[in-house]
Amino acid sequence: MKAFILDKYKKGGALRFGDRPEPELADEDVLVDIHAAGLNPLDSKIRDGAFKPLLPYRPPFILGHDMAGRVVRVGAKVGRFKAGDEVYARPRDGRIGTLAERIAVHADDLALKPRNLTMEEAAAVPLVGLTAWQALVDRAGLRKGQKILIHAGSGGVGTFAIQLAKHLGATVATTTSTANVDLVRSLGADVVIDYKTQDFETLLSGYDVVLNSLGDATLQKSLSVLKPGGKLISISGPPDPDFARQKGLNWGLRQLMRLLSFGIRRKAKGRGLAYSFLFMRADGRQLSQITALIEAGAIRPVMDRVFPFGATNDALAYLDTGRSKGKVVVKLK
Repeated sequence: MKAFILDKYKKGGALRFGDRPEPELADEDVLVDIHAAGLNPLDSKIRDGAFKPLLPYRPPFILGHDMAGRVVRVGAKVGRFKAGDEVYARPRDGRIGTLAERIAVHADDLALKPRNLTMEEAAAVPLVGLTAWQALVDRAGLRKGQKILIHAGSGGVGTFAIQLAKHLGATVATTTSTANVDLVRSLGADVVIDYKTQDFETLLSGYDVVLNSLGDATLQKSLSVLKPGGKLISISGPPDPDFARQKGLNWGLRQLMRLLSFGIRRKAKGRGLAYSFLFMRADGRQLSQITALIEAGAIRPVMDRVFPFGATNDALAYLDTGRSKGKVVVKLK
């Protein structure tokens, strides 16, 4: 089958378009014919080698974390899906590879595609949808009447998280550039901070939750907007000891995670706040709950551009500019 292959880790490096063996199907797997694949900053970071200590993929391998497609066949122990079903997923770590014509996905990672979305729209959802769900529902326990600051509101995670937070009944503030103010307002943001002309840390206070996807300077400033008991959740790091334990990392890496996050954890604790790092996990059950929200009209995917499969390297280069509004998607069929 045709695929885009990472032959070696290299910052900004191009993927090779070539042939790979057909996926092998285990008893609990579903073989999917991929129609569209979403791109994420995580793809770029893995390509660049930033996650080598945490996600030790061994080149050559197929990149890609989001997909939508049609079931070709199912393993002997799979009962929830059948050939012909339209599905979508973020395959679990260690089994990525959506920039290919086909993929074998564990059935637990898979969900039926929202009926009201195209394949391209559906492929834009899994990683960002699960990230937002696990941050706001699982980690923050966000509920009606609370206040949340979502950084980078026009990005993939941000556009989804704003809508989910509004569905949960929260008051939502977000940071974005001047060009994207109208977009985030259309998604439901109550307070919009134009980071080019305004400082969020001087304008906001008394927040229950902050979802951070930006750098260390923004992370540090975010402490000041939270009230005692508030939660600072970061999807951009630094990783913390709980993450190291969940991943089963060795003693050396656990100590490194402890050291990297020591400063922000200490500052948060000193203010009566909680800091945690979130690295989302594949979960078909949660994705099914997201499907229900999309079909009910509570959330819609926000897409920037769709590239043809042959232009996957161009799509990654565009993603790397950091200027996309919502998701960048590759269309295979």
